This record gives sequence, C-alpha cells and structure tokens, in this order.
Amino acid sequence: MPEFRIVSLSKVKLRVAIEGDGPLVVFVHGFPESWYSWRHQMRPVSEAGYTACAIDVRGYGGSDKPLPVEAYTLEELSGDVAELIEVLRPGELAVVVGHDWGAPIAWTTALVHSRKVRAVAGLSVPYTGIPQRSLREVIDAFYTSKGRFFYQHYFAAEGVAEKELEADVSRSLRRFYFAWSGEGGNSAWPTDKILGDKLFDRVADPVKGPSWLSEADLEYYTGEFERSGFRGPLNRYRNHDRDHAFLQRFSGKRIEQPSLFIGGERDAVLSMFGKTLPRMQEALPDLRGMDILPGCGHWTQQERPREVNSRLIAWLRDVDSPSRTSG
Repeated sequence: MPEFRIVSLSKVKLRVAIEGDGPLVVFVHGFPESWYSWRHQMRPVSEAGYTACAIDVRGYGGSDKPLPVEAYTLEELSGDVAELIEVLRPGELAVVVGHDWGAPIAWTTALVHSRKVRAVAGLSVPYTGIPQRSLREVIDAFYTSKGRFFYQHYFAAEGVAEKELEADVSRSLRRFYFAWSGEGGNSAWPTDKILGDKLFDRVADPVKGPSWLSEADLEYYTGEFERSGFRGPLNRYRNHDRDHAFLQRFSGKRIEQPSLFIGGERDAVLSMFGKTLPRMQEALPDLRGMDILPGCGHWTQQERPREVNSRLIAWLRDVDSPSRTSG
C-alpha cells in the first residue's frame, strides 16, 4: 500500500494515496471507484521518477462527504484538485489524469485552473470542448424523450439509486463492473430497457466479477462503499445544469496544455451520444495521443494496466522531454 495522508483544503478534507518522489501526477477516479482504481499505476509512475498521488474524490472513501447536491459540481471538484496541487506543491504545476467522472474533473481543472496544470490526460471520457447544451438536455434528446432507459437519468432522483445499490453493495459493484467491462460485452443497459426500469433490471449477475477484478479487489471496494454509501458519488450526476452554467463562463477558451486520451474499444461511453472522438483534436490542440485499446471496456486502467502504463509513462516523458520544453 502507498502512504496515505489526509489533506485539509478550504472546504473539505481529502484522503490521498502517495508514492514516489518527483514531479506531481494527480490521479482522479470515477464512479463507483476510489483511489484504489489507480493501484496498478502508482508504482510504475513513481518508479518512472514521479510522485503518484491518487485521491479519494469528495464523497468517496476516506474523504469528506458533504450532503448537499451542489457540493459535487465540476466547479467544486476541479477546485479541490487545483487546491490540492497548491497544498502539496506550493507554486508548482502538476499533471492531472482522470478516468470516468475523473476525466471531466481533470479536463475542467486544466481548463479553469490552467496555472496549476501543466498537462492533462483523460481515460474513457473524451473532451469535446465547452458544451453547447446541458448534459441533462442531451440525455433527454437521446434517451428519455424516446422512452429509453438511461442510467444517468435514473441516478438523478435523490435516494432512488442509493436504495438499489446499497441493498447489497458487493453484488451491486460486481454487476456494475462486469456490465461495463470488455468481458461484459457492453451490457450496461440491454436494448430492451425502458424508462421506469431500475438500474439492474435485465442486467447479468455473473457468478464472479470480471477477470481483472479479484475477490480481494471487490472486497476492498465493497468496504469503502459500505462505509461511505452512495449519496456523495451519485450527487455528481445531479449537477448537469449547474455544470453547464459554470462552463459557459469559459466559452472560447481551450485546453492548451499537452494532453492524452486512452479509451476502450468496447466502452459504451464512446458511443452513447454519437461519435465524439473526431471532435477531440479541435478541442485539444496539443493532443499527443488518442489510443483506443482493443477489447477493452470502460475500466481502462484496471482492465489494461500494462498498456495504459506504457502509454501514460511514454507521454509523461514526452511532456518532460528537453526538446519539447525548449521548443
């Protein structure tokens, strides 16, 4: 296990896992995960000469868990990351790497707090620029207006998804991880799911989790969510309108820092709202890699740790190469 610290910020305390010594790389996880989703990256990144710092996002694990929905906006969460960088390395910039919801948090931190971020990488969720519409409106156009089930719409009602997920945390996590993995065949929501269904209606319940998730891994995640519950994590899905309004303040601004994207060929995120990858190059003018891993599902760095580590470390070295820096 890495070293754990509780870092006090202006609004919350975050638990962070730290390993290594060198330039700071902050890892930001998604739903439903924790710092632990970066367990395969910590040692390789630290051995490459960096300080690997994986956080528990507010609402998760050992970090504070405010109750209000509005405490989980992109404004608040990106602010946490930027402030954490300043506390850990005053006056310095850091690399921020995010997966799932951690990717929009990372992208937003690079955009809004550009003076704290020298490079940014996103896994699973691409960046396509300042949104023209609230994600709530996009979800309605693609799914709910057509009577189709969509998990983020289901998550939006306070208390509903919490009750379903917390009824049996281990079983819920196993099913969720499997359904969104390459092995689960992108079965997160079967085509016959309709508006009004529950999250796990007609979703497979494997005897075991996917091969990349050991029983010990599942036990660790289960313990974290049995202690913390799901309200804080789910509140992230209840702020689409607030996020949209906040990001409009940065209309016309682009992420200029060196960037990287790694996704999975079988990740439903890449197709749920049409084709998004072609728009990344315009949104990220210094995009230095856009890799789609064959057979990989949503849990990119856990399903394909070796491939992710090799690409990530090569990118970090490219960002820090003297020729790049001087150029």
